[in-house]
Formats: sequence, C-alpha cells, structure tokens
Amino acid sequence: MEATELRQSRRHPAAQERAINQSGNGYQKLFDRRRFRAGKTAVCTELQRRGYQAIHGDRELVYRGDPETGLPTAPETGTPTATWMSEHQIWDVQKVQAFVANKEEAVTFFCGSSRNFAKFIDLFDGVFVLEVDLDTMNRRIDERVALDPTDFGGKPEERELAVRLHQTKEDIPKNGIIIDATAPLAGVVDEILSKCREADQGAHS
Repeated sequence: MEATELRQSRRHPAAQERAINQSGNGYQKLFDRRRFRAGKTAVCTELQRRGYQAIHGDRELVYRGDPETGLPTAPETGTPTATWMSEHQIWDVQKVQAFVANKEEAVTFFCGSSRNFAKFIDLFDGVFVLEVDLDTMNRRIDERVALDPTDFGGKPEERELAVRLHQTKEDIPKNGIIIDATAPLAGVVDEILSKCREADQGAHS
C-alpha cells in the first residue's frame, strides 16, 4: 500500500480543495506508500503536471534514521538488509513542518512513506492509501526488475519484505482513505481530487 506516506495544504480560493499528504493548514493529502508499486511516484508526478504542489517525500524528505528520535543511523554490521532499510526509512520532520507552515500554496500533497509518520501526521487533514492487490504488486515489481535488475524486488529478501508488508499493513497509518490504485493513473488522481472536494464541501455544509 502506498500512502502516497505517507501532507499539507490550504484551501484553494477557487476550487476550495484541500490536500492531505503530510502538510497542513487547509486540506492536505498524504499518500502513504504502504503497498510497493502501488503507483505513488506516478500519482505525485501527475499531480504536479496538473499544477498542484506535490512533494516526492521518498526523494526530497527521506533519510535513514531512528523513527523515534529522528537521529541518523547506520546498520550495525555490513550491508543493510531490505528489512533494516524499510524500518529506518524516515522523513525529515522539520522539512515537513516547513512545508506545512508555507502559506503560499493552496494545496500540497506529500507522497511517499515513512516509519516516523506518527511524528507529523497530525499536521495533515487526511491520508490517502493507494491500494493494489498482491498479484498487481508482484506484476509491477516484475516489470520494473525486467527493465532494471537492481530495482527493488530484484532480490528474494526484497520481494519477501514487499509481500509481508502487503499482508501485515504494519507501516500504514490507520483510518486512511483507500484509493484503488489498480485503475488507470488519470482515474486514480481524479478520485483523490474528488475526495478532496467532497471533504471540503462537507466541512462547509
């Protein structure tokens, strides 16, 4: 699942939309990428194409650290395992807070996943979770690995981790809005924006 993780946004004066994604002050959108290959990166890029501020959290905010303290950390021995990498993938809380404090953008979407989402999730108005079934996830991993054998999922331990997290949902925020990410990309983004409008209308009814 992708919560496309993991939001901040402000009311757009015309569209009156809010976003939920690790940002704040208005409606914010967090795509908590809890399902590997659920389409978080593609959704983020499409939101940008449509003129929204969308943050690729797994590129712009991420580092390896302790989810509780936020201190950077490294594996005790040798090359880090896929599990260690996953458990220590966190976002820079100060950077998230800075985006939330920015009043210039009407809506901001934070896309990605982080193990320390509990440290900033209350800044957001909501969370979207991109959901795909196990077969779709495995097919998308196979397609990526066929193009680049070094991509995530090319190693057995990485595939096992993806399957385990898909089953346990251990790294997904509770009460997220589920979005069917098996649909075409345009439809997925349309659904997200539709949910934003519904929430904004409900807040003013």
